[in-house]
Amino acid sequence: MAGRPRRRGARAIAFLTFAAVATAGVIWGPAWWERHGDRFSSERCTVTIEGTSHTLTAEQADNAAIIAARSAAAGLRARAATIALATAVQESGLRNISYGDRDSLGLFQQRPSQGWGTEEEILDVRYAADAFYAALQKVSGWEDLEITVAAQAVQRSAFPNAYADHEPEARLWATALRGYGGPAAVTCDISTPDASTAAAYADRIAADFGDGMYTVLVTGIGDATSVDVTADDGSATARDQFAAWAVATASTTGATAVTTSTSTWTVQDGMTATGDDSVGDAVRIDIRTAPQSS
Repeated sequence: MAGRPRRRGARAIAFLTFAAVATAGVIWGPAWWERHGDRFSSERCTVTIEGTSHTLTAEQADNAAIIAARSAAAGLRARAATIALATAVQESGLRNISYGDRDSLGLFQQRPSQGWGTEEEILDVRYAADAFYAALQKVSGWEDLEITVAAQAVQRSAFPNAYADHEPEARLWATALRGYGGPAAVTCDISTPDASTAAAYADRIAADFGDGMYTVLVTGIGDATSVDVTADDGSATARDQFAAWAVATASTTGATAVTTSTSTWTVQDGMTATGDDSVGDAVRIDIRTAPQSS
């Protein structure tokens, strides 16, 4: 008879422990997942240039592509994108997070109280990138400063040397996403993206790069929707910049294939060194569209 109360006590302790763990999961789980969930993501993008590679989650790659595109839209050198990417990796892990030290938010952990913008603006990735570049351009001689020194001049971090830790991967991604790594520098291993449209794809290009950089021509309709994107300056660098962007953003844009004259990336097969001469100087994007209603 003496054992029964002990069993009841053990059961009570076990139940309370379970309840505490479950409650903690409800309270802390979402925040923990937002901070660390990218480690468990199976969707990945990899940049490879001259035998050196670095991998990001698809979410991080999409943010990196926006940051690099906004540097191009501002007419800045690729070095600006390297500085911005190193900063965003250090500050947020290249994720648009809604929390931080005190009132810090977003990719660059910008603070509304320090004049960076409203919370809504800072959590707009394009706005945040533009704000970073605007501040960077006010730094005297930023083009010639060390990456970590230029970043610190903008951020005024308590850890001024930390940005240097992320310079190698930032340089790799900036090189590819600004078109200096060739059209096949980025590949992604992602699931089939949500359906989109040619119009939505064109809107995304304009949102990231602004007007006057690329011309979009619809080349297919219905289930075979595709667009040909051509650099307005006709340069191979601008073409390769777009090709890298198109692959890095595919998880969010509906793109299922990115084809140049020398390379092809598809959701099914990844990147191959076989292109299609018929696309000429353009980059052809196949877009997954919603089934047509009968």
